Amino acid sequence: MMDARSEFHPAELLARGLSDDPADWIATAREGVWLRPILFDTVSGGWVNITRIRCEGFISRHAHPCPVHAYVLAGEWRYAERDWIARAGDYLFEPAGDIHTLLGLPGGSDTLFNIAGALIELDEQGQTIGYADVFSRIEQAAAHFAAVGLGRDYVRKFIR
Repeated sequence: MMDARSEFHPAELLARGLSDDPADWIATAREGVWLRPILFDTVSGGWVNITRIRCEGFISRHAHPCPVHAYVLAGEWRYAERDWIARAGDYLFEPAGDIHTLLGLPGGSDTLFNIAGALIELDEQGQTIGYADVFSRIEQAAAHFAAVGLGRDYVRKFIR
């Protein structure tokens, strides 16, 4: 069968999600929470990562101006504003504009998040205190990979 892809077609990406190598996991500002980059989509402005939570209680309060898709790989977590618990095997669609407070539960969790647009960090009054977008996440990952000896350019394997 002939390959009909254009010479300008981006390369496919196969990334190990649940790596056992600590160098693959980026520590966040919250102790006990790490991110594992899977994809940085610089064209649409989104990113895919696995969020690993190994602590209980408050993780972050935030909003998304674009939709988010999540799939719980292991463990469980919840949003303070909701009466449900997201458990292994559950899928969650978050519509644009949703505001929520992520809480870690006993036993921790690993969740694949597909985030379009940005993540806007909020304080208790709903005021913006920070943000993340695909480019800030790339910079965060590049700095981490440099610090663990993989080099800043290691992040390029996740960029499309």
